[in-house]
Amino acid sequence: MSTPLRSSSLKWLFLVTLAVGCGGSESVESVELQGVDEQLASSSSALTGCLTYKSTLSTTASSLNLRTGPSTSYSIIAVMPQGSTVTTWDNPSCDSGGWYKVYWGGVVGWASGTYLSVVTQTASVRNEAITRAEGGTLGASGGGVGFSYWWGHGAWNPNGAPGSCSGNCGDCTHSGSYGADCSGFLAKVWQVPSSNTNVASDSHPYGTIHFNVDSSQWHTVDRGTLLKGDALVYNIDGAGHTFVYESGDGWGNMVAHECKGCAYGCVKNSRTATTSFHGIRHY
Repeated sequence: MSTPLRSSSLKWLFLVTLAVGCGGSESVESVELQGVDEQLASSSSALTGCLTYKSTLSTTASSLNLRTGPSTSYSIIAVMPQGSTVTTWDNPSCDSGGWYKVYWGGVVGWASGTYLSVVTQTASVRNEAITRAEGGTLGASGGGVGFSYWWGHGAWNPNGAPGSCSGNCGDCTHSGSYGADCSGFLAKVWQVPSSNTNVASDSHPYGTIHFNVDSSQWHTVDRGTLLKGDALVYNIDGAGHTFVYESGDGWGNMVAHECKGCAYGCVKNSRTATTSFHGIRHY
C-alpha cells in the first residue's frame, strides 16, 4: 500500500515486482517511470549552450528523467538518481530547447539541462581520433597515414620506418615492424578495446566482420549524419573494408583515412563508397 508524498515539487513512483526466470508464465505489472517534474524547474541555473563531445555532467535533482526526446512530451527511458554521471553524446553537444542528448547506463536519451552541471569538458575526442589517423599533435601517438598496409596487423610509430607491402593480400608479403590493415587501423584510431591505446604496439583485435555489426563499442548511424571520426564498413561473405570518415557527403565525395591496400598503404584521400557500406559510430 502506498503513502502520500509530502513534497509538492517531486513525484515519486515505486514499483516492486516479483522477478521470474526466462520463460516464466507470471505477468509483471508495467507502469511509467517518473522522476523530477521538469516543468517545475527554474531557468536561472539551467545549463545551456554547447559542450564538447563526451563531456562529463552530473545530475543535480534528487531524480532526473532520461527521455526519448528533448521535451516532457517524450516517454521516460530511465530515472537517474542524484549525482549520476552522464556524458554528452553529440559533437558538439548543444542544448535543444534546454535539453541535452546524453549517455547513461548503456542508454542514450535526453535530459533537462536545468538539472545538469558540468564536471569536466573533454578535448574533442573526434579531433583526437583524426590525429591518430593522420598525425599531428599527439606526440608518440602520431598518425597511421603514411605507413604500409600490413595484413592482420595494426601498429605505427612516428619515429619508425613505414614498412612495405608486396603482392595481393591476404597472400602478400610485408617487411618492417609497422603498418596496419583497414581494421587494425580503425581499432587504433578508435582505441578499441580500451587497452588498445599504444599505437606502436601491434594488435589486431577486430576484423570487418566485427565492425559490420553493432556492439557495446559502436553502433550503426545513417550515412547522411556522419560526424568526423565515424567510419564506414561493409563485410560480405567474410570479405570487406572499413575507413575513417573526416568530412564531406556520406553519400557522395568524402575525405577519408584508411589503410587502403597493399599497393596504396595507409592514406588520406578523397573517395566515395558503394551502397554496401554503412556508417558506424564509436560510443
